[in-house]
Amino acid sequence: MEVDVVNMKGKKVGTAELPAAIFEAPIKVDLMHQAYVRQMANSRLGTHSTKGRSEVSGGGRKPWRQKGTGRARQGSIRAAQWVGGGKIFTPKPRSYEQAMPKKMRRAALRSALSVKASDGEIILVDDLKIDEFKTRVMAEALRAVAGDERILLLIPSNSPEYEDVKRASANLANVKLLSASYLNIRDLLGYTQVVMPVAALEVIESYLG
Repeated sequence: MEVDVVNMKGKKVGTAELPAAIFEAPIKVDLMHQAYVRQMANSRLGTHSTKGRSEVSGGGRKPWRQKGTGRARQGSIRAAQWVGGGKIFTPKPRSYEQAMPKKMRRAALRSALSVKASDGEIILVDDLKIDEFKTRVMAEALRAVAGDERILLLIPSNSPEYEDVKRASANLANVKLLSASYLNIRDLLGYTQVVMPVAALEVIESYLG
């Protein structure tokens, strides 16, 4: 699949070929869903905790005798039906982690990238250089390239040479900057346009190709 390569002013400067193995892969919706659910589950901390009857303080003795009071029999004021009592069948710390083979995760990424490519939502730029690395200038440049869309901006690496790009895009509400090696299904499905330089495309091809 051939796409245009533009500069940061939105003008076409050439063309590039998207690898068919990555951007024209079979689209497997169920696999993308599984990968998405796994990523969301693995991000859960699982630190929720409540106290049961044996963990709350107090209630060491029987509140009144078993018979003769006319009241319901009670064994402890910390039973679940009492205010301040322990809870029943409530959450305890646990792991929500789900396993998924690497081949399946990468196949899901190929499917998502193929969807983006078929919808014309992959935008290649020659370089991420702009006149001045300020938030306003970066916002204008990305608007010229991808319009007023939610943009996933991929960079080739987290090396210091991209610090200016990170700083200039950090406060843009509709833009997320991500290293190409950390590409994930949640961000691919959560943003409308994927903008990346040709160098980032090469990084993606190195592990998905």
